[in-house]
Amino acid sequence: MHDIEEIRAFFANDRFATEACGCEILEAERGHAVCACDITQTHRNAMGNVMGGAIYTLADFALAVACNVGEKPTVSVSSTIEYLSTAKGSRLIATADANKSGRALGFYTIDVTDELQTPVARMVATCFRR
Repeated sequence: MHDIEEIRAFFANDRFATEACGCEILEAERGHAVCACDITQTHRNAMGNVMGGAIYTLADFALAVACNVGEKPTVSVSSTIEYLSTAKGSRLIATADANKSGRALGFYTIDVTDELQTPVARMVATCFRR
């Protein structure tokens, strides 16, 4: 699975991210992914900001793509996220990169910004290769 359309078709089965949240894959290769979603009213909390769960979903989706393309089936076993600021723009972009990708474990950092380059969140995750 290396062709971007093949990757998109495979991850379309992640229906919560793709259908409910509108996440899409922009770039995908072993150890790296860029995913995005347009911010809609559905993504907003009662205060009008993007809900943390929506930001987390996009970051987790980018992680799933980055840690599975070109690898054995991989699942996250631990992740933490820090919310840095509210999104100012109308689109969220998550960039996931492997810090270290081993045979059994992978360590990743996922940065979420908006299209205005506002730093929105940073997730770090540990993944297990089955």
